[in-house]
Amino acid sequence: MKYGPTALLLAAALAAGSGPGAAQSVDRPARAERAEALLRAGDRAAAGREARALIAEYERGGTAWPARDLVAAGRAYLVVQSGDAEAVRAALRAFDAATARDSLLIEGELRAADLMLDKYVAPEAKLGYERVLRRHPGHPMATLGLARVIAFTGQGDALAVAREALKADPRAVPVLTFIAAQHLEGERIDSAAEVARRALVLDQGSLDAWAVLGAAAWVRGDSAAFRNARVRAEGIAPRPAAFYVTLSEAAARQRRYADAERFAARALELDSLSVPALGALGTNRLRAGRLAEGRALIERAFAIDPFNLWHKNTLDLLDKLAGFRTVRTGRFEFVAPAREADVLLPYLAPLLEEAYDALAARYDYRPPAPVRMEIYDRHADFSVRTVGLTGLGALGVSFGRLLAIDAPSARDPGTFNWGSTAWHELTHTFTLGLSGNRVPRWFSEGVSVFEERRARPGWGATVTPVYLAALKADRLRPVSQLNEGFVRPRDPNEVILSYYHASLVAEMIEAQFGPRALGDLLRAWGEGLTTAAVVQRVLRLDEAALDARFEAWVRARFARELAAASRAGVGDTAVVGDADLAPVLEDARRAQAAGQDSAVVAALERALWIWPYDAALHARLAEAASRARMPAIAVRERRAIVALGPSDPLGARVELAQALLEAGDRGAARREVLGVLEQAPTYERAQHLLLALRNAPPGGAP
Repeated sequence: MKYGPTALLLAAALAAGSGPGAAQSVDRPARAERAEALLRAGDRAAAGREARALIAEYERGGTAWPARDLVAAGRAYLVVQSGDAEAVRAALRAFDAATARDSLLIEGELRAADLMLDKYVAPEAKLGYERVLRRHPGHPMATLGLARVIAFTGQGDALAVAREALKADPRAVPVLTFIAAQHLEGERIDSAAEVARRALVLDQGSLDAWAVLGAAAWVRGDSAAFRNARVRAEGIAPRPAAFYVTLSEAAARQRRYADAERFAARALELDSLSVPALGALGTNRLRAGRLAEGRALIERAFAIDPFNLWHKNTLDLLDKLAGFRTVRTGRFEFVAPAREADVLLPYLAPLLEEAYDALAARYDYRPPAPVRMEIYDRHADFSVRTVGLTGLGALGVSFGRLLAIDAPSARDPGTFNWGSTAWHELTHTFTLGLSGNRVPRWFSEGVSVFEERRARPGWGATVTPVYLAALKADRLRPVSQLNEGFVRPRDPNEVILSYYHASLVAEMIEAQFGPRALGDLLRAWGEGLTTAAVVQRVLRLDEAALDARFEAWVRARFARELAAASRAGVGDTAVVGDADLAPVLEDARRAQAAGQDSAVVAALERALWIWPYDAALHARLAEAASRARMPAIAVRERRAIVALGPSDPLGARVELAQALLEAGDRGAARREVLGVLEQAPTYERAQHLLLALRNAPPGGAP
C-alpha cells in the first residue's frame, strides 16, 4: 500500500505527541506542520498544545526570527483561531512580516492571500496571488489561488485557471482536489471521482480526495464505494468532520436536505468547533423552517469565526425576518414585510390554495401543511436566504415545504410574474416530496414550467425564435443529457432554453403515456431507482428510445414554425415569458372600449400578477368589477389601494366602505366610515355614506 505525504505527516504527528521534548526535536516549520496535521486528524487539544507552545516562543522574542519561522508562527496562530479573532490578525501580521523579512520567500505572501480568501476578503486575496505570479509566473499554488478566487466570486472559469496550475505541476494534489471538488459542485460526478482517484494515486492520505470520492459514490448510490471511502478517511483521521461536511454539501446540491442535515450533524459530533459543520447544519435547519435551531447553530459558528461573511449575512437576515409579519391561511404560512403582506396575500393565498388542490388531484399527493412561503422585498435578502451570499439570479427557490420568492418590488416592473413564480415553486414541493427529493433537476424544473402553463393562459415559458433556431441547429440537449443544460450550460441562453425544453418533455410524456405518467415517474425515483431504471419501468423505454421519441415529437410539434424559422435576431430573447405588461394593458383597453367589463377584469387581474403596486390600476379594476357585478373583487382592489398608502388615504377608505356596502357587508362598511370620521369629522363624503348606510336595506347597497 502506497502512502503519500499527507498520510505520513498525520501518522508522524499522532505518533510524536506534543510534549516539550517533542517540541524541541524538530524545527519550527515542522512543528507548525505537526499542529496542522493533528488538527486535520480531529485532535484539537493536541493540535492546540503544539501550536500554543510555538506561539509562546514566538511572542517571547520571535520578531528576529527568519522568514520561514515567521510563517510557522502564523500557521500556529491559525491552528488556534477558533473563537479568537486576534489570532487571525496575528497570523496575518506574521505572514506579512515573513514577506518583509525575505521577499524571495513567497510562502508568506501565499499564506496571507489564502487567509484573506478564507476570511471572505477576495479582492485582497486576488492581489496577493497576482503579486506572487508577477515574480513567479505560472506558480501552481498562486494560480490555484486565483482559481479559488474565481470560484468564490463566480466571475470567470475557475476550472480553466486550475487546469493551468495543473500544467505547471501535474503532481500538485491540492490542485487535483480543487478540480475534483469543482466537478462535484457542478454535478459532474464521474469526472469528480476520476480526478479524486488521480489525487489519491499521488497521496492516499488526502482527506479532501477521499471526501470527494465518498460524496461521488453516495450521489451515484454506490454503497460499497462509499463505505470504502469513509473507512479510508476514518483510518487517516479518526475524527474526519470535513469528510461529512463534503457529503452534506453534496447532498444539499442534490436537494436531499434531510441527508444533508444528517451528514452535517455527524460532522458536528466529530468536531463541535467545526465552523463548516455548524454552518451546514444550521443552514439545513433553516431550510427546514426550524429557524430557532438554525439560528443558534449559525450564531455558534459566527462566534468561532467572526470573519465569516456568509454567517454574518444570514444572522442579519434572520434579525430582519423576525420583524416580518407571519400570516397563516389554510395550508400555508406566509412570512413577509407588513406592506407586502397587505398587498400580496389577498391574491397569493387563494392562488396557492388553488394550486395545491390542482396539483394534489393531478399527482395524488398532499404535502404536509403548512407549506411556508417567505417573501422578500430586497433581492439581496432573498439571495442570502437561499445561498448565503448576495448575487443569486433566481426569482424563487423551493426547499420542499419551505419556499422563498422575491416580492415584485424586489425587481424592476415587468421583469417577472410573481403569480406564475409562486405556482412554479409550489410545484417543486410536490415533485420533491413525491420523489423523496430524488427527482433530477431537469425533470422537476420541466414539470414546474409545464404546470405554470396549465395554471393560467399566458403563464409559463413559450416558444421563441431563439428556441426554434437552437432546435433547428441541433443545439439542444437530448432528454438523457438535459440536466447538463442546467448545471453546465454551454452559453448564457442554455439554462433558459433548458427550462422550456424540459417542460416540453413533461408535456410529451403526459400526452403519450397518460395523466398518471408524471406522478409514476416521481414515485419511481422516490424508490431510489436510477433515471434509466425509472424510464424503463414507467415508460417501457430505454433512455435512447426516449431521446428519439421526444426528438420526433418536438420536431413534429413545431414543424410549421421550424420550416419558417430563420436565424434569431439580435434583440430576440431566449424565452417569451409572462411578465410583459404592455400587451396585457392593451387587452384591457380594447375590452373597455368594447364595453366588456368581465374581460377588463380578467385582463387587469393578469396585469396585477406582473406589477401589483399601481394604485390607478387597482382603481380601474375595482371600477370594472363593480360594473360587472363582481363585488368581492371590487372590495379586494379597494383594500389593496389602502394598503399601498395612497396620497388621499381617507378618500381611499371611503371608496373601500362603498365597495363593502355594495358587497353587502354593512358592518365592515360602517367600521371603515366611522374610522374615517374619527380622523376627519367633517369629511362630507364619509358623512353621506354613513347616512346611506343607515338607510340601506339589510344585505346590500341602497
